[in-house]
Amino acid sequence: MADVSKEQIEQAIKGYVDPYLEKDLVAAKSVKAVDVDGGKVKVKLELGFPCDGAKAQIAQAVRERVEAVAGVTACEVDLSWKVVAHSVQKSLKPIDNVKNIIAVASGKGGVGKSTTAVNLALALSAEGAKVGLLDADIYGPSQPRMLGVTGKPESNDGRTLEPMSAWHLQAMSIGFLIDEETPMIWRGPMVTQALEQLLNDTNWSDLDYLVIDLPPGTGDTQLTLAQKVPVSGAIIVTTPQDIALLDARKGLKMFQKVEVPVLGIVENMSTHICSNCGHEEHIFGEGGGQRMADQYGVQFLGSLPLDIRIREETDSGKPTVVAEPDSRIAHIYREIARKAAAKLSLQAKSYAAKFPNIVIQNN
Repeated sequence: MADVSKEQIEQAIKGYVDPYLEKDLVAAKSVKAVDVDGGKVKVKLELGFPCDGAKAQIAQAVRERVEAVAGVTACEVDLSWKVVAHSVQKSLKPIDNVKNIIAVASGKGGVGKSTTAVNLALALSAEGAKVGLLDADIYGPSQPRMLGVTGKPESNDGRTLEPMSAWHLQAMSIGFLIDEETPMIWRGPMVTQALEQLLNDTNWSDLDYLVIDLPPGTGDTQLTLAQKVPVSGAIIVTTPQDIALLDARKGLKMFQKVEVPVLGIVENMSTHICSNCGHEEHIFGEGGGQRMADQYGVQFLGSLPLDIRIREETDSGKPTVVAEPDSRIAHIYREIARKAAAKLSLQAKSYAAKFPNIVIQNN
């Protein structure tokens, strides 16, 4: 029997295309070591995105490929993941204790952006990542209600705020600082200043991802985010109907203009599921999000149904991913989270933290 070579094993691994990275693990530089001892093979893999919910599936697929190689009697796959900081806009560097910022945006209101943002953050957390959620909608903060959090954040030094905690997320919102029914009658500059303070004056603790729930549109807040906030990637939320897609395209183009990578598009309310009989129909049209993704060359991350449970659970302060973790809808959110994080993992790494700060002092 001919000896099994390391090259044969790598060639076998190349035959498996990861469903989230959409490329083979050798090309993605995820194969860290291959040890061959006679017919026994040990493969060490390290992915750049959280995937606790898919680790067993990926490891099994690689194991089957390797064990199909002639001469291999057994294969052990050691699969882990590690999130690193990725590049942001030029002239900006990542925030301390936050590796990556993901902006969740929509061209218009009412498409389910905030619901998607909170469930995406919870899905990333369920996959094993340390996640924060910043509610950047100053005029209409909804995350305190969706997370079921009451009370005000504490300040240990009188200058910075400790994030609120809910469902293993670190969260901050203007809604924590004011009464729920108090309107924010502010002009643009005050709103952008509030956003910067909420972001920079919160003591985030060692986050892999900070998900920012943006207000709808392409106004002051979005411009501030693009110019002053180090964003690693953006996700566009839309519904399938033409009117929503028209505005979603504007949001996508805005991120492209300011050189923020678009990780993909999420189509919300793609189908309506009848709560009585379970019949599913496309009441807002069909395939709009996929067509938009194809048109602009970005990834289609997934589609979510218009289901009464999503609304009921977010209104009650326990979003679907934690309320029904084994449900079909929760699995869709986790698939979207893995795809978005995998897409981000393929971007260039940020080395800003490795450069020391140079301070010139006059003696």
